[in-house]
Formats: sequence, C-alpha cells, structure tokens
Amino acid sequence: MECKKQTNAKRCNCSYAGCSKKGACCDCLRYHLDMRQLPGCCFPDEQERTYDRSFERFSQLVQSGAV
Repeated sequence: MECKKQTNAKRCNCSYAGCSKKGACCDCLRYHLDMRQLPGCCFPDEQERTYDRSFERFSQLVQSGAV
C-alpha cells in the first residue's frame, strides 16, 4: 500500500513541531498505543496541545461530550 504521508500531514493536528511521525499514521498509532495513549488526531485541537493523550483523558472527554 502506498503511504499518503504528505496528504495525511496536511490534516494532522499534532502540535509537536519535531514529530518525525507527522503524516505517517501507522507509525504514529503504533508509537502512541505502545505508550498507552491515543494519537493527537483523536483529540480536539485545544486538548491535543496539552499532550495528555492518555486513554483516561480520552475517556473523560467522551463522558463530558467533548469528543
């Protein structure tokens, strides 16, 4: 399968400037799941900037209706 890194990067809301995985969704997902997190694209922009991408934080946002 062809990687769509450039296309994905245009839609990626990751605010970490030095991220080497920006646009490489499969690498990003693997990285974050290994750390018991979800990638930034699962969070609203304001929450993504806090870098708290934990499953627990995502659950709180879902329960509050923010996601």
